[in-house]
Amino acid sequence: MTEEGLEKRADPDQKLVGSDRVLAVLTELAAHPEGVSLDELSRAVSSPKSTVHRALAALRRADFAMQDSRGHYLLGNKFIRIAFAHHEARPDHVRVQDTLRALVGRHHETAHYTVLEGRRVIYRSKVDPQVGAVRLTSTIGGNNPAHATASGKVLLSFRLLDKPAVRTWVASGNLERRTPATKVTVDELHDELSTIRRLGYAVDDQENEPGVNCLALPVFLGSPTQPTGAISISAVAYRTPLQVLVDDVVEIRRIIDTGTA
Repeated sequence: MTEEGLEKRADPDQKLVGSDRVLAVLTELAAHPEGVSLDELSRAVSSPKSTVHRALAALRRADFAMQDSRGHYLLGNKFIRIAFAHHEARPDHVRVQDTLRALVGRHHETAHYTVLEGRRVIYRSKVDPQVGAVRLTSTIGGNNPAHATASGKVLLSFRLLDKPAVRTWVASGNLERRTPATKVTVDELHDELSTIRRLGYAVDDQENEPGVNCLALPVFLGSPTQPTGAISISAVAYRTPLQVLVDDVVEIRRIIDTGTA
């Protein structure tokens, strides 16, 4: 599950004004941890350089943006401190850490805790294996399309309970085909969610990224009936085939239930 950068870019057909422009610039900065030039920002948010520069000036005054020695712009230290303080204060982040570590210790692959926001899953926690030449590039705070990920599909299965609901959800936005295996039609997604409800877990068979598979189960930290998020094991396919995770689902479920009770 590689992280896809923040998706909310400026709509080229919609003129940004005032605070909307500032937020668009802030979002674009988050997608460029190595820094981004004024020209690149201007193109990304479809606004003149002079207006983008004013937005950057406002962000810099608040220490939400900064400029490096090359003249490139990055997120400011104050913004990063606020983001990490907010993340660390989340009780779900704290409660799942031992569970993620236990799953990593069992399968020596990456474990995530994710939540569903709109049409995407957001990574709230991540634990990597201590050994292994290949590690996943997902990051805390990063996101991926819900329909292409095991964690997203298991959470959608609690919301899209019949075909009309799936049809409405699919029609509300284009479903990106991340790989040839990604399910993007109403029938495919409806059948998949029905299977997930029957089995109690979801899989991603290289649907989000070639060479990476995943198994996810719902987590009920605040309600016995509605999941607060999902815990998943994301594995490099040649190292841990999907069937290995499926065959171990009973023990994976036990570890999750015990750790989050």
